[in-house]
Amino acid sequence: MLKKRASNSSVPASAPSRWIRELLKSLGPGLITGAADDDPSGIATYSIAGSQLGTKLLWTALLTWPLMAAVQMMCARIGKVTGRGLAGNFKQRFPRWLLLIFVISLLIANTINIAADLAGMADASAMMSGINSHWFVVVFALLISWATVRLRYQQIANVLKWLVLVLFAYPITAFVVGADWGQVLRDTLVPSMPHSRTEWATLVAILGTTISPYLFFWQASEEVEEEKSAGQSTLAQRRGATPQELDLRNIDVGVGAFFSNMVMFFIILTTAITLNRHGIMNIETSRQAAEALRPFAGNFAATLFTLGIVGVGFLAIPTLAGSAAYAFAETLGWRQGLNLKLKQARWFYVLILVSTAAGVALDFIGVNPVKALYWTAVINGLLAPFLLVAILIVAADKKLMQNQPSSRLGWIVVAVTTVAMFAAGIAMFVV
Repeated sequence: MLKKRASNSSVPASAPSRWIRELLKSLGPGLITGAADDDPSGIATYSIAGSQLGTKLLWTALLTWPLMAAVQMMCARIGKVTGRGLAGNFKQRFPRWLLLIFVISLLIANTINIAADLAGMADASAMMSGINSHWFVVVFALLISWATVRLRYQQIANVLKWLVLVLFAYPITAFVVGADWGQVLRDTLVPSMPHSRTEWATLVAILGTTISPYLFFWQASEEVEEEKSAGQSTLAQRRGATPQELDLRNIDVGVGAFFSNMVMFFIILTTAITLNRHGIMNIETSRQAAEALRPFAGNFAATLFTLGIVGVGFLAIPTLAGSAAYAFAETLGWRQGLNLKLKQARWFYVLILVSTAAGVALDFIGVNPVKALYWTAVINGLLAPFLLVAILIVAADKKLMQNQPSSRLGWIVVAVTTVAMFAAGIAMFVV
């Protein structure tokens, strides 16, 4: 049954002005999820692609945009229509032991990713200030943990929406340093297939970084949080969605996916036209990319690039910690939600704090962030396609989806994405 929403406005539903207001108001879950995909570890991956291969892989941004959008739209639809997060829906269809494998793998991968993101933020801050990076790891972890526990969902969402603006640093940087736009257009529209082991590995890394399991869980859980914030506290109240709600969310997710892949495009482009052009190809971290930019792009461009790393880390880490906490809470039946206080959802918040603290510990014991990111990519590369199969099953289940299953086109695109991710996972071992 479709939910009926009361309107506080006297403007007719068909008026363009009201539709625009509704659209702007709806921008949030999809936009935040898309932007969080460009975390410091993702920036490092795209920087490596640009510095090593130049503009050869610019075309991947056109490939991953619709694939990522289709997956996130399906996850958003599941959350909005069922009133539950992904883990809550998986619990209805799959055995508990399988779900525990999913969520434990997610927690491990996310914790490693948190460590890598904290290291990236701290390194960038140390480069600008000259202060030891370990201090920044602790400060950033404490600040993010405090905000996650003390602020309610709507406050956190509003902060994260504004943090999306830091991503404009990368397109601006690309235009500041200049480019051969004719060559850029050719490499964007005409795919150059990988020929070497390095090129194939980089392509696999881009796919694994762009279509990540933690984004699946976060997107669906955010939809539930949005409805709880609107006063729909019970499952019965949250079930179903109007066509307008689904259309607006599709636009939101599409905008977020576009943002994510646009940033990926410009990071690859910026590092290609500065570092690769000057023979600097041995880049392993986002800090190295920022430092190497300075001699060729100037202080302004390098500073913009660095500020983007720090800003997007504040966006990504709550998403990483939160997505695992939501998955565990729904699996184990804990009270959960960023709209609840610490004493109301103790174990939910404990898991967020523990995963963040574990990320800090990994940084202090000297875990190599590049190797950590590699193993994160392995876990995500293996986990993502299996999760996508589960998502496809749930999205096609008319009973779970309140007779509002995913569209045939959306289902096919996600199925194609699943096959591609299985191939990428196999390629990790073969290549």
